[in-house]
This record gives sequence, C-alpha cells and structure tokens, in this order.
Amino acid sequence: MNRVSELMRRAVETGVFPGAVLLVSRFDEIVFHEAFGVTDHVSSRPVKKDTVYDLASLTKPLATAPALMDLVDKGRISTEDRLGDIISEFAGSDKADIRICHLLRHTAGLPDYRAYYRELVKFPRQKRKSRLRKMLADEPLLCSPGSVTLYSDPGYMILDWVVEKVSGTGLDRYLSKCVYEPLEIRDLFFTPDAGGKKAGRVFAPTEALDGGELLWACVHDENARAAGGVCGHAGLFGTAEGVFHLLKDLLLTVSGRSDSAVFFRSVAEKFLEVAEGKDRAMGFDTVSSVDSSSGSYFTPGCTVGHLGFTGTSFWMDLSSGVAVILLSNRICPDRQNLKIRFFRPELHDAVMEQMLGKNN
Repeated sequence: MNRVSELMRRAVETGVFPGAVLLVSRFDEIVFHEAFGVTDHVSSRPVKKDTVYDLASLTKPLATAPALMDLVDKGRISTEDRLGDIISEFAGSDKADIRICHLLRHTAGLPDYRAYYRELVKFPRQKRKSRLRKMLADEPLLCSPGSVTLYSDPGYMILDWVVEKVSGTGLDRYLSKCVYEPLEIRDLFFTPDAGGKKAGRVFAPTEALDGGELLWACVHDENARAAGGVCGHAGLFGTAEGVFHLLKDLLLTVSGRSDSAVFFRSVAEKFLEVAEGKDRAMGFDTVSSVDSSSGSYFTPGCTVGHLGFTGTSFWMDLSSGVAVILLSNRICPDRQNLKIRFFRPELHDAVMEQMLGKNN
C-alpha cells in the first residue's frame, strides 16, 4: 500500500483535506488502516485512527437504512408500505402513495434540498422538530412517486419520522438499542454533546462559522443542526473502524457468513440489491457508468456506497468483499474546497490495483 499512502500524504500537502483516515478491508479483515495529516490548521493536532468525523450523508446508509432494515426484519414495516398509512399527516395528500422504497431509493418525487433551517431557527429548540415535520408534510412534490430518481434530503427527513412513528422512539435511540449495541459498535453515534461522547475523543472540526470559530463536535448540516442534531439525512458521527464494523456485518450477512442475529439475509439482500433499471439501492448509492467517485474497478451491479458532504465516503464491492472507507473534513475551514472530487477516483483505483492486482 505504499502508493496509497503516498497519495494520502500528497492529498494533505495539496490541500484536498487537512487530514483523513483511510481504512481498507476485505470481508472481515482490516487490510490497511492509517491516519494522515491534522484535524485542523488551528490546533495542528495530528489525526489518529480513532479520530471522530462528522459523517454527513453517510447517515443515510449507516443509520436510517439499518434502522428500517431492522424494522422490516421484525415485521413492523414493509418497504412497500404507503406513507399515508403510516403517518396521518400524509393521509389524503399528494404524498400519501409514496412508498418506503421510494424514499429509500430517492424516487419519491421530493426536492433535493430545502433550507428549512432558516425558518426553524425562529422557533424555540423544543418546537423545531415538529415545525420541520409540518414543513415536510406541506412540501409539494416535483413529480409523481416512482417516476424519477432525484437525490433528496427531505425524503430521509421523512424516513426519520417514519422510524419514530413505527418504533415509538427516536431514530438515534432505536438504532443504538437494536443495531449498534447488538453489534457492539460504540463508535457510531448522534449528538456528541449528549451522553458524554466528547470525553476522551478527538473530533475533526468542520467549517469555520461566521466569527472564524471552527464547528467542532456539532453537526455541520444546517437543517440537522437546527432540528436538534438527529435527522435521517445527516447527524451521525463516527470513526473509520465504527463504519467498518457495520459494513462488515452487512457484507457477511449478504454473503451468508455472518453469525450475528441483527439482520436477516433476505432483508439485507433486498436493501443492498442493485436492481436493474434502478440508479440506487435502498439507502445506498451505486456505481455510475461515467466518472464514478469509486473509480474504475469496483464491480458494477454489486457495489454499494455513499458520499458525505463533509468529505466522507465508503464503497463496498459485494463480490470481492473489498471496502474502502475514507473519512476526512475537506470543508475545514471552507466548503468551497472541491479537490476531493478528483482525488477519490484516483485513490480508489490505487487501492483496487493493490487489492485485486488490477492494472490500467
């Protein structure tokens, strides 16, 4: 992995990110796990392998989707259930016929993004989540459910609501009790300010606020932050090893090699299936045919992954068992830094050439 290490060091030197953690695994074995650079240019604190990053949109596949997998496992919900039958606020609306699978695959017809936080911050903190949900219920559809794939944060905000409605508890609590704790995963969590999760941990800051202070141990996404830090689209924090342990269990489950009792194989396969004619799996992105951030070597049709706005990503090849987890804070201190777009495919190609003996 000498070339891989050199690429990571060069990325730090050229400002792709101030620092990062890279973990490469194959099935249940960690092959490479190293830290590079610093957490930020103010403290110049070295990144460690257990540095905690704001995972941003990795919340979707690593929190919201697993919570729904578990609810499906337990027979408490189906991916074909209608939104109007689950949440009364959607009954009789243009969103009543949206199915859970539509929301998971980003085919519900909802917009990609809305700056709800601008309205939410006008309300007391304890009233913001209910206000957000009213705004979601009132959000008009852009197209009919199932007709178009349009990546949507609001769709996953609604899935957070679905999990709470069906389970009777918040997404963070349900996920911790029913998924993370049974898998003994302690390094994936929401709201670092709560439960003493700052103690003894090193966090990588994200963007600088208006006064120049770096945002630290608080979710970067404005909508999630305004709503209290727990949302279906963003809010999860974690380490590379924490991400690995969850992905490992999913991979071993779909390959029939897991002895955990968390997910049924049939349900995990359904969520991770890259169905013909679909641009996304349920909760996961897939390899695009042109200019994929995964590079050239991940297997089309059986690779899942996701990107996070803060500079995080993972790709997992279900056939070869190779997973590449990259956690960085490329937006520290400025979200306009887009160098990671060109770096990711180069890194992934270098990793796969080493792991699978691939050549250009």
